[in-house]
Amino acid sequence: MLSVAVPTTSLAKQSPKGKEIALSKQLEAISKKTYRYFEDFTVEETGLTYDAVRYDENGEMTAQKHTSPTNIGIYMMSTIAAEEAGHISRDAAVDKIQTTLTTLEDMEKWNGLFYNWYNTSDGSLYTDWGEFISTVDNGWLSAGLIVVGQAYPELYDQSNEIVQDMDYSTLYTPEVGQMRGGYDVAAESYTSHHYGAFYTEPRVASYIAIGKGDVPKEHWWKMYRTMPDSWDWQAQKPEGYTTTYDGVEVFEGHYSYNDKKYVPSWGGSMFEALMPPLVLKEKELGKDALGLNNQRHADIQIEYAKEEGYEAWGMSPAATPEDYSEFAATPLGMDGYKSDGTVTPHATFLALEYAPMEAFKNIQQLKRFDTYSKYGFLDSVNVETGEVTNAYLALDQGMTMVSIINYLKDGVIRDYFHESDIGHAPEELLIKEEFSIK
Repeated sequence: MLSVAVPTTSLAKQSPKGKEIALSKQLEAISKKTYRYFEDFTVEETGLTYDAVRYDENGEMTAQKHTSPTNIGIYMMSTIAAEEAGHISRDAAVDKIQTTLTTLEDMEKWNGLFYNWYNTSDGSLYTDWGEFISTVDNGWLSAGLIVVGQAYPELYDQSNEIVQDMDYSTLYTPEVGQMRGGYDVAAESYTSHHYGAFYTEPRVASYIAIGKGDVPKEHWWKMYRTMPDSWDWQAQKPEGYTTTYDGVEVFEGHYSYNDKKYVPSWGGSMFEALMPPLVLKEKELGKDALGLNNQRHADIQIEYAKEEGYEAWGMSPAATPEDYSEFAATPLGMDGYKSDGTVTPHATFLALEYAPMEAFKNIQQLKRFDTYSKYGFLDSVNVETGEVTNAYLALDQGMTMVSIINYLKDGVIRDYFHESDIGHAPEELLIKEEFSIK
């Protein structure tokens, strides 16, 4: 294992107020660097951001000059976050987002929904990876558009029209009560799978589809908190009970790790758990369900890393030196992703509001692995070998940016989302549920 020096000035010696001030100053500096990625790698004429950039051992850059609906949504929210932090002016933010909205209006769509990849140069379809309509990715674009409409009322009509045209009913199967993974336009076929697991990042798309009225609210209750206890392929045999919400029976199941009860995600990664609360008020409204479960996932990620002997924590899908792969605190998943010592900084920032001081310490630890550079944190490091992935991903930069500003500005991005009719309408679903994890 790589040996890491301990700083001479211990965080433990600082007062709570001193730690809070130090954390805030660090976060402000990190956010400024992180947003620089969007400033340097967003095409000025289209307002579309490169999916990723990589650097070789000679410092030569290779850019992936295509983008996804999620990238577009997270870019718009990051630009609002940058303005909230004072890194850019309001006029500059509005101008940047206006460009993106105009491009979105002219993009090719399917039932108002966006394809998964577009060229950043002109907004045309990027078809090297097929012609797929992704439920989860459209959800994150909708989320970004909703936030835009509340942050900048002058953009509301334009952003809202795009959202209203996105017809999620075309991805919903009423007999099952769940959303399909997506639709392959070229093959004219839906995915064979539905998004059945509730505690994963597609729950934002589900929430928005309900808020728009595209699908009924019973959809929320038709997803699985754990799979039924008879499904013996899952990582643990769940415990829990069956209850009824809005006339729908729900098995409120849970797993356990070191006597901590939690509802699992599919793979056990941080962004499945903590990306949705970038916009959803799960902590504030879902105190006995999603909010409590988010806390458990942050706590168990930290505990699991310690038990594995890792010198930093935060496992989530990320770039690797070769490509991109899925990583997790494996026990947190129904069918857990691997854990091989790869840690990604975006996971730390997603956990800020649930474990701020632990995140503060982890940020210092990640810096000691030489992961902090021109655009903030590089995308991953294997803390067992010390190997750093010399790449930045738009998605991960965006999750970092929005997480930081939510923390520094009392959930401002969430507030914008919930101020909208779409964000406000399903709030009772967050409030009324109780998981079996208390």
